[in-house]
Amino acid sequence: MKVIAFNGSPRKEGNTYSALSAVGEELKQQGIEFEIVHIGNKAVRGCIACMGCVKNQNERCVIDTDEVNDWIQKMKEADGIVLGSPVYYAGIAGTMKSFLDRAFFVTSVNNSMLRNKVGATAVAVRRSGGVSTFDSLNHYIMYSEMLMPTSNYWNVTHGLMPGEALKDEEGSQIMRVLGKNMAWLLKVLAAGKSQVEPVLPEKKKMTNFIR
Repeated sequence: MKVIAFNGSPRKEGNTYSALSAVGEELKQQGIEFEIVHIGNKAVRGCIACMGCVKNQNERCVIDTDEVNDWIQKMKEADGIVLGSPVYYAGIAGTMKSFLDRAFFVTSVNNSMLRNKVGATAVAVRRSGGVSTFDSLNHYIMYSEMLMPTSNYWNVTHGLMPGEALKDEEGSQIMRVLGKNMAWLLKVLAAGKSQVEPVLPEKKKMTNFIR
């Protein structure tokens, strides 16, 4: 099994990286392969609402000037996904948000590619906005019908300069517990697939309340 994590921080090894690494260490101890992809320092533009991914049905965003399509395939191949972001103005960092909007729309409209995979989120914040960012990240997991492991508190760790989050004992524990619970859920799903019939997906209904 493999889990892919996306680091949405411009800092390659800042506090978001530390949070993701703590989750990953627990996964690796359970024999689960773990990889962090650093996207926060890349030039990623936002969705242009062209609906090309809906029309083409080729698992690709029509914007081909960045690595988003490569990352989509990594998501498809993984058993689990972790989304990590720092907090900018009480929300998801811009580059991460651009990636998520495009990648999750493509995966959703192309045969619900992430459905029933395991998905989790992690946030690094200096002071305020951690829970609102955590909530926003979870929207992508829930929209995709992914299965979400929990921890013993919200998945938020605190620190400003790189490495400071490691001093947040509660935050560090939260990430460790998340990693343990994610590993357990992945193994339970793998063991149960041959025993329990999967729930069939329903065709998505979309309304805008305009008559």
